[in-house]
Formats: sequence, C-alpha cells, structure tokens
Amino acid sequence: MPELVDQPPLWPFLAAQEITEVLEWRTDVLQARAGEQRIALRPRPREIVTFRHRLDALGMARAAELARAAFAGDWHVPLWHLALQPGGDLAQGATEILLDTELSDFRGGGLAAIAVDGGAAVPVEIANVWPDRLILAEPMVVQLPSPTVAGLRITVAPVRAGILTSAVGIARRRQSDGKVTASFLLRDASDLTAPVLPAYLGRPVQTDPSLLRRPLAASLRRGVEYVDNGFGPVAVEPMRDVFERGETITLKAQGPIARHALRRWFWSLRGRQASFWLPTWGRELQLRAAMTSGSVLMRVAPVAKLAAYVGRPIMLEMPGALRFRTINAAIEDGPDHRLTLSSNLGEPVPLTTKVHFLTAMRANADRFEIRHGAVASEVTLPVIEVPE
Repeated sequence: MPELVDQPPLWPFLAAQEITEVLEWRTDVLQARAGEQRIALRPRPREIVTFRHRLDALGMARAAELARAAFAGDWHVPLWHLALQPGGDLAQGATEILLDTELSDFRGGGLAAIAVDGGAAVPVEIANVWPDRLILAEPMVVQLPSPTVAGLRITVAPVRAGILTSAVGIARRRQSDGKVTASFLLRDASDLTAPVLPAYLGRPVQTDPSLLRRPLAASLRRGVEYVDNGFGPVAVEPMRDVFERGETITLKAQGPIARHALRRWFWSLRGRQASFWLPTWGRELQLRAAMTSGSVLMRVAPVAKLAAYVGRPIMLEMPGALRFRTINAAIEDGPDHRLTLSSNLGEPVPLTTKVHFLTAMRANADRFEIRHGAVASEVTLPVIEVPE
C-alpha cells in the first residue's frame, strides 16, 4: 500500500459483517402544560461507525500493530456502509471512476478507498467529484493488481477523518481466524438535504412502505401525577393537557438509493428537533358508504366522540395515490357518524378505501442507530406525539 506523507494512517480492512452507524444530535426539550419548545444544541450530528472484520493471523497482527502505533491519533476511515461498485472496469493509468457519487459521501480534495476482491484497501486522492464519476488527482497504478480489473471485483468507499472511540477488540476463534472490532468518531459531518416526501399542512408525511411490514408498538398516555397519602383514595392530577402517543417504528432500506434516502430523512429530523406526520396505519375510519368525486361528506363507523373528530388530519389510501384531508365537522347519522372533510377528493372514493388518522410526531431520542447489513439497512426509532 502506498504511504501518504504526513497523513494519518488508513484503517484498511474491509468490513465483513454488520456495520453500525450511530448519529447523535443534542436537543433541549422544554415542556409546558399545553406544548413544548425544542432548542437545537448541535446542528450537525456526531457520527460513530463500528466495523467488524473477519481476519486471518496476518490481518489480526497488522490490526494490532496499527492500533499500537497510532491509537490516540487521527485516522483515515473508509466508510464501507457507503461503498459503491464502479459502473465499469478499471484499468491501470485511469484517472476517473464511474459511479453515482450522489449516493455516497465522496469529497473533492479528499480520499477514496479501493478494495479488490475483498482485500486490504488502498487510498486514492480525489481531485473533483462529478455526479457520475470521480476525477482522480493521479492515475491509478499500484492500486490495481493487474492491468484491467472487472468492476464487479472492486469496492470504492469514501474516506473520512476520525478517531478511535474505544479499544480495538480482537476475538481470536482459532490461530488464523478471528474478529476485529473498531469504533471511530468521524470528523466533518455531512450536511444532507431532506428527501422529497409527501407533505401536508407544512409537515412531511412519512409513508415509507417498510413501516407496513413491521409491527407498530404504540403506547397511549397523558402526563399525570398520582397523589396518595396512604390513608384514602388515590387522586389523579393532570400535569399536561397534551395526550402523548408513543410508538416504536422500524424502517428498512434495501439498496444504495433507499439507504441514501433513509439517511437524508434522519438528517432532516435533526434528532428530536423536527416534527412530521406519521399515519397510524390502523384503518380507524371504516367507510359505511362510497363517496362521489365532489362530496366532502364521509360516513364512517363510530369510533370516537363527535368533538374528538374535529380538526383531526387523515390519510386516504386512494387507488392512484395517498390523499390527505382534515375533518372539519362531525354529526350523528343514524347508527353512523358523518364527517365533513376540508375538501373533496376530486375522484370517487370506493367503499373499500383504507382511511387512517395522521399524527404529528417527532423522534423521542437524539441518538439513531442504523444497522447496515449485507442486504439492507435497518433502524428502530422511538417517536412521540407532539401538539399540532
């Protein structure tokens, strides 16, 4: 591997097992009886990545010596969870690599790591980053083991500066087979743009289909204080006027495009700072009659008191797209309830249409842990209802 003069050492080992990426924001949440105020104390997240490597005896020895020589210093860390395969073969002497750079974190003036056939990575310097390719500062020669290497054999990962956050662990199963674990705190966090999501009343609506394939665990509560003097009945004193619906959601992304969209959404949340609409996916409003295209009246099976409907946003799973409306009024209509929507749908609403409540939510944690596996990335996130 070529030595970079006056540069931090490269952690060259290709991750062979699940990679854990942790994003940490910091938010001060000030709660009042009827609402809350969220103050951002860290505009960009701290990023911690944990790699697990399957190495032979020589690899474990090399990892141990690298850690011994530069444990307390800066490192060049390949981000294997953001690695891509080039769109074509690479040849010695080439000065560009074809790949979709918008799906990763390559930076002009920085480094990229190239690994062939799962071997140790070698660095290349990036001169410019174009949407469809990397322009290298120097032609590739020693980075490739032969004059031409097929693109399917190559992995290209962005490189970021970082420091070790804990001891490098080596678990030796046999003399020539072991697992090495290393965690790095990365510097210079990215500033990703928010993904394009459906929006309603100024908030994005999270409609990721992976939510539908995971059980939604919900808890319903209101802040109260139980007063018990030990001699008489227990009294309940409300502490807040806000009803809190808490849920634990799991999102899954398969492939570089979905993974990049998922990471962009987490950046847009900024921990506990930003709010969004989350469908309950509970099909609470079950239609009793189909609706015409110009109608704003919806007959449903009773599910709540009439006053509880008013002002509630809903989502309708229409045949062509998801539609969002607000309930403006509710009256009794025989054994059913008749709701007045904020506007008509512009198309007939079949009797079988699924209708869900929309809830304004925010993340209930400033720490997100994304598990990047060989096939997909997955994260479990607690969220909580906020006042609309």
